[in-house]
Amino acid sequence: MNKLRLGVNIDHVATIRNARGGRHPDPLRAAFLAVQAGADSITAHLREDRRHISDSDIDALADRLTVPLNLEMAATPEMLDIALRHRPHACCLVPEKREEVTTEGGLDVAGQYNYLQPFVRQLNEAGIRVSLFIDPDHKQLEATASIGAPVAEIHTGAYCDEIESKQQKELARIADAVKFGHSLGIEMHAGHGLSFETVSDIAVLPEIRELNIGHFLVGEAIFVGFEEAIKRMRNLMDEARLKGYGV
Repeated sequence: MNKLRLGVNIDHVATIRNARGGRHPDPLRAAFLAVQAGADSITAHLREDRRHISDSDIDALADRLTVPLNLEMAATPEMLDIALRHRPHACCLVPEKREEVTTEGGLDVAGQYNYLQPFVRQLNEAGIRVSLFIDPDHKQLEATASIGAPVAEIHTGAYCDEIESKQQKELARIADAVKFGHSLGIEMHAGHGLSFETVSDIAVLPEIRELNIGHFLVGEAIFVGFEEAIKRMRNLMDEARLKGYGV
C-alpha cells in the first residue's frame, strides 16, 4: 500500500505576519512544527506580488528544511530564475492573477503548451520534480503527460466549495481524472480547499499519492493549535487510505 503523503502549505502563516509587519509568526517555525506533526513536505507559494511568502522565507526554507520543499510559482522568468537558484525538491506551476484572493482554477496546459514547455524542460533538466496544477480534465492531463511533467496536482477547490447536493458530481470528476492521469504514467496529487470534512473522499482514491493542504490548517490552528490540526488531518488521510485499500 502506498502511503499518502501530506504537504503542508505555510503561506497563510506569512499572511498573518505580514498583516502587521515584523517577524511573527515565523513561517519557518511553522514548517518545523508541521514536520513534527506528520507533514512529509512543506509547500510555499512565492507570488509575484509577495503578498505572503517572501524571498527571505524561501531562502530560510531552502537552507534549513530537512524534508522536501515544494515551491509553488507562476511560470515567469523571474520565478524560474529563483527555482533554478534554490533547486527545491519540487516546483508546482500554478496560474496566477494579481487581483485574485486565492488560486481560482487550474493551468490551461493545453492552451499554453508552447509557453509552458520551456519552463517544464528547464526545471526537469535541473533535477526538480515538476508538477502542474490543473483542473480534473482529460485534455489537460494529456497535455501534462505530453509536455513532460511527471506530476499533476488536481484542483479540488470546486469539489470543496460546492453545496452538498453537487459535491458528488465534482468528486466523480476528480476520481475519473486521477484514474486517467495514472494510466498515462503521471504521479497524481491533489489540493486546494481541503478540510476535515472533505479530505476523506479525496484521500480514499488510491491513485493519489500526495495532498497539499494549507489555509484550513492555519485557520484551525487558532482553535486547536497547528500541530494538533495537522495530526488530525494526517489521521483522517491515513484512515481513508486504509479504507480505499479495503483494510
